[in-house]
Amino acid sequence: MAGAVEADKEGTVMTGIIIQARTGSSRLPGKILKVIHDRTLLDHIIDRLAALRAEAVVVIATSTLPGDDAVEEFCRKKGVCCFRGSESNVLSRYYECAKQYGFDHIVRLTADNPFVDVEEVDRLIRYHTENGNDFTESFSQLPIGVGAEIFSFPALKTDMERASMPHHFEHVDEYILENMESFRTGTLPVAEQKNRPALRLTVDTQEDYEKACYIAAHSRSGLADTQEAIALCLQYA
Repeated sequence: MAGAVEADKEGTVMTGIIIQARTGSSRLPGKILKVIHDRTLLDHIIDRLAALRAEAVVVIATSTLPGDDAVEEFCRKKGVCCFRGSESNVLSRYYECAKQYGFDHIVRLTADNPFVDVEEVDRLIRYHTENGNDFTESFSQLPIGVGAEIFSFPALKTDMERASMPHHFEHVDEYILENMESFRTGTLPVAEQKNRPALRLTVDTQEDYEKACYIAAHSRSGLADTQEAIALCLQYA
């Protein structure tokens, strides 16, 4: 994992992992900087990404609102790239971030998912690039909050140019998801023991947060892999 952007070599394909993050959640305000067992939610994600094998630049994309100064400060202390853009137009935030950093492919993660499966992110990047896809996802195969999606910059640019409905701008890839026939797409196959798409491992509510704290506290490493997180989630229930 690359923590800072270095000069791009001519012909090098740049992959970026953009984590959308803001403190102004309506259901659980400030959740991304809340402590889950022994570290903040954002720490959980960044610490997991340290195990990424693929060459990728990680950027936390937050808003320009004063309340998100805390996110920029987190990035400074953690040594992670930070981009600030529109709070409401998340599509624009992603597009401008990807353009600024010169990304050819962009993995989309969100800061409310502390149990992202980095092994599957590596597989997702490889599967996407080897198949020459515009858009590839694993979120339909893995527990909620564990999977991810990756899209090419041209696909993101098309998304930005053709988006027209309010929800297209509130999220990143809604236009792509609604017009899959216009893109070369793929779904990453995952192992059967991880294929639990109905299981909830995201943090959106106080109940989600308490469950995440339980999983992290009872994990052997504090950074539960997907199979351990599934088992602990079922045990918690």
